[in-house]
Amino acid sequence: MPQRAQVTSVEALESFRSSLIVYVSKARPVLDEVSGAVVRMRMWLQDEQRTHCENELRRCTRALQEAQQALFSARLSSFREETSAELMAVQRTRRAADEAEDKLRVLKKWNRDFDNRVEPLVKQMEKLQTVLAHDMVQAIAYLTQAINALHAYAKIAPAPAAPSGGSLAGESSASGERTGERGAPSAGHE
Repeated sequence: MPQRAQVTSVEALESFRSSLIVYVSKARPVLDEVSGAVVRMRMWLQDEQRTHCENELRRCTRALQEAQQALFSARLSSFREETSAELMAVQRTRRAADEAEDKLRVLKKWNRDFDNRVEPLVKQMEKLQTVLAHDMVQAIAYLTQAINALHAYAKIAPAPAAPSGGSLAGESSASGERTGERGAPSAGHE
């Protein structure tokens, strides 16, 4: 009977535990970064980009009104006729105003669609964050306990057999027989 338990796979558990710790330590910051990026994108669409597009539309509308006013003034003026530059300015500012309106319309559509498209993915990511923060931490603690238990088990020596009166004599006679066998060569082995 061996004196120590034969536990050979503790190293595999320790390796898995350390790999799991590395995975959790790398995955949690990445998920936090992705969550932050989603929030920043939502804020950019709702605030910054919307404000920018609205300001651009106001600027283009104002420029269009000024160009139309200049063209109207030229038509009413008896001193000069409208020029092609004034007509082109009106057309150019009208195109810019139309583009600004289109951009604002698209931005509003993105705002409506953003939550519908992103929310299911965010929920999955939150589930993964919960798994990493709670379940994986418990798994690491469980693996630590299992490794410690296996190390303790490997150090336990089996209890020696209780000596009985007849077994001591048998051991001494057996050991005497061994020495007799080794100490004195038998006649048949010469």
